[in-house]
Amino acid sequence: MNVLVPNAAVAGNGQITSKALVQAGITGLGHRVPDRIVPNSELETLVDTSDEWIRDRTGIEERRIVAPGETLAHLCEAAARSALEDAKLSVLDIDLIIVATCTPENLFPSTAAQVQNALGARCGAFDLEAACSGFVYALICASQFIATGAMKNVLVIGGEVMSRYVDWTDRNTCVLFGDGAGAAVVSAVDNGFGLLGFDLGADGSGGELLRCAVLPNEVNNAKIYQSGREVYKFAVEQMGASAVRGLESCGLTGEDVDLLVPHQANIRIIQSAAKRLKMPMDKVFVNLQKYGNTSSATIPIALSEATKSNRINSGDTVVLVGFGAGLTWASAVLKWK
Repeated sequence: MNVLVPNAAVAGNGQITSKALVQAGITGLGHRVPDRIVPNSELETLVDTSDEWIRDRTGIEERRIVAPGETLAHLCEAAARSALEDAKLSVLDIDLIIVATCTPENLFPSTAAQVQNALGARCGAFDLEAACSGFVYALICASQFIATGAMKNVLVIGGEVMSRYVDWTDRNTCVLFGDGAGAAVVSAVDNGFGLLGFDLGADGSGGELLRCAVLPNEVNNAKIYQSGREVYKFAVEQMGASAVRGLESCGLTGEDVDLLVPHQANIRIIQSAAKRLKMPMDKVFVNLQKYGNTSSATIPIALSEATKSNRINSGDTVVLVGFGAGLTWASAVLKWK
C-alpha cells in the first residue's frame, strides 16, 4: 500500500483537486519515561520468577513505573514538548494532536484533549487505539493530513501507563510491561524523503488472546490477560511479514534498510523479524532491556533514542514495525531527512 497518489489532493471543502500531494515525514522527536526504575530483582519479591529467567525469555532487565500522582497526560506532555523543541516549533504551530494509547486514565475526555490543554495548543485532538501498533497507525494517519495539504504540523504521541493494568500476581505478564511516552512531529519534507510506504492490518478473531476488560463484573476486570504462546507465534509471523509488505509497497527490500526500529516486546521476536528481513542485529535498535514493553510508546521512545545516539543519519532508510492486541500489526518505511 503506497502512501502517495500523484496529482490528487483534498481541498479544504473536501473536494479532490489536481494538486500534487505533499511528502510527509518526521521533523522532531522526544520522549519521557518515569524516574522510578524497577529491576527484575524487585519482581523476584512479588512472584515466583528470577532475573535470569526474565532476561533469557524476554531480554528485559528493568522497566520504568509512574509515581503516585504521575499521569499518562504528564508523560505525553513532556514528550511532546521535547519533540516540539527538536522540531523548532511552537505549540501554536501544531494543527492536530493524536495520542495513541490503550491505557487512558479516562474513557473521556481523551488524553489528547488533556495534552492539548496542558500545552496551550489551539488545535483538534483525538486518541487512537491500536494497542502496541498504535504509534505506527497514528503516524500513518497523521501523514495523510500533511500529504493532502490540509495541515502543516501534526503532533503524534504514543504513551502508556501499563503498570496500572498489570496483574502483579501474574508472573507471565507482570515482568513484561512498563510506562513511558514518545512523541513525533509530522510535517512536510523534501520530495523523496519522509514516509515512503506502509502496511496496516488487523485480525479481530484473535482478540481474546490479548485483552484487558473494563466492563463491570468481568473476570480479570481492568487487568491484562495474555495467552503467551499464541501471541508469541502471531508476533513472530506478523512482525517480519508486515515489515516485508511495507518495504514491498515502495519497491524496497531488507537489504535497503539502514535501521529497523521494532516494537520492543521480546528480544526473540525482534531477532526473528531481523532474520526475516535478512538483517544483522547491528542494524536493529533495541532498548527493551531498559524499559520493557511500553506498548504504543516503545517505537517512538526507541526512535527518539536512536536519533539522539546518532544511529540515524540523513538519507537512511528506516523501518518501524509493531504488533499488538486486536490483533493488529503495522509497519512504516521512512527515508530520513
